[in-house]
Amino acid sequence: MTDEVAIVGAGAAGAGAAYALRDANVDVTVFEKSRGVCGRAATRRKNGCTYDYGANYVKAGDDRVSDLITGTIDDDGLVDIEEPIWTFDVEGTISEGRDADEHKWTYEAGITQLGKRLFAETDATVENGVRVEEPVRADGGWQLRDDQNSNLGTFDALLLTPPAPQTSDLFGAANWEHRLCRELRRKTAGIPYRTIVSAVLHYPFEVEWPYYALVNTDKDHDVGWVSNEGCKDGHVSDGEGLLVAQMSPDWSVENYDIPDTELTDAASDLVADLVDNVDLAKPDWTDTQHWRYAQPDGTFDDDLRERATEHDLFFAGDWVAGEARVHAALRCGLETGERIAGRA
Repeated sequence: MTDEVAIVGAGAAGAGAAYALRDANVDVTVFEKSRGVCGRAATRRKNGCTYDYGANYVKAGDDRVSDLITGTIDDDGLVDIEEPIWTFDVEGTISEGRDADEHKWTYEAGITQLGKRLFAETDATVENGVRVEEPVRADGGWQLRDDQNSNLGTFDALLLTPPAPQTSDLFGAANWEHRLCRELRRKTAGIPYRTIVSAVLHYPFEVEWPYYALVNTDKDHDVGWVSNEGCKDGHVSDGEGLLVAQMSPDWSVENYDIPDTELTDAASDLVADLVDNVDLAKPDWTDTQHWRYAQPDGTFDDDLRERATEHDLFFAGDWVAGEARVHAALRCGLETGERIAGRA
């Protein structure tokens, strides 16, 4: 008999797990609360521009993931950003040299292509716009209900990939009278996250830098990261410029609820001051994204994770991998999918 597997979340980890299960004797259903896939590896299109406003690229930090991206799944339109990443400190002093020789991959159509292409290799059913709210342990399986109290079905195995605090919320609502449920809720709630606000800044002129991006290494500047989407083929037309500024966690928390226009005004002023270019203080259009759970600063308890598998319950994501990187989340998803396949 074919097993039914539910995956909550269609980010890199969920996509990796579905891909790993593509040849297993299972039916996979993925529930994703948003309209798209690939989670915080997100792409948006506006006024003819394409920009990656969450995770900016996939780093070549894992051989298996690198081989998957460059040779296994469809690599048409794959972009390897050639320009290096430079650094700056709290004083705004810019220095050469970071990851100059490492691959930094995205796609002409945006980094969400990674998730789309992984899912395209599978027979998984992806249900977008569905917010899972209550997992119920019943009859040796997992029954899921959404935020409208609709029954989403009963599954033989359940994989949870949302950020740890949101995973903790699921256990708070779970109808599962087991000590492990309380432990899982407490441990996942205890994993801290950095909050980051992204400001997208567009200009009617090209931004010409000797680097792709700047990253703050001492973590004391109000700008955490600023990158030039013009370095990515297919993202920005000739004669235009588009920057993605990701603000520091402290600044992001302090300014999280201010109006978007005030946020982008402040961010563009900080970027202009950082690179000493007053023209960058006046973008002609802007966009924003608020990431409440942008990057984990902790990792999951491996023993607790192992105990959960005895109840057909699995976890994957950057917070499980212990590294806030797309390649780490994807690798974790692949390995977790293989573990699920092994039990089927």
